[in-house]
Amino acid sequence: MKKILNLFLLLLVFGGLLLSCDRTGDGDLSDDQGETSTKEMSGDWFVTTSVGGTQVADYAKITTYNTSANNGQEMWIDDNHNIWDFKVKTPINYTAKTFAGSGLQSSVDGYDITVNITNGKIIKGGATTTGGNKSDAIEFDAEFSDDPGTIYRISGYKRTGFAEDEH
Repeated sequence: MKKILNLFLLLLVFGGLLLSCDRTGDGDLSDDQGETSTKEMSGDWFVTTSVGGTQVADYAKITTYNTSANNGQEMWIDDNHNIWDFKVKTPINYTAKTFAGSGLQSSVDGYDITVNITNGKIIKGGATTTGGNKSDAIEFDAEFSDDPGTIYRISGYKRTGFAEDEH
């Protein structure tokens, strides 16, 4: 009898744990859970850098991502120490997928510069990768305070994850 009572209590506790873990709502995960306000503009990008139409740097990886404000009005652009060593928060127009800003303070420790970003845009499906795949395109002009007057054109495609597109 004691074994039956212990088994019953065990099943009761286990069943209670299962019921207490039930989520509220209909269980649909299509809501905005985990999404950020810059989702379609965020990611890793393989870009080249040009000055006056002449390529000055081969493919490098940069990253765009949401700010902690998560307000859909700004994003980070981080070159991951690959181009000029900059990381700036730039204003965006999320609907138009454009971005620009003047005098943007870089947040790279030990390298105090500002950056002007102009003509920034992301084009959905606007690029063909080096491996021949379709991806989003990114392009913008950058002018760095420690090289005033030189406009760097940074453009490329969103990382696909396919080996043939990696650099």
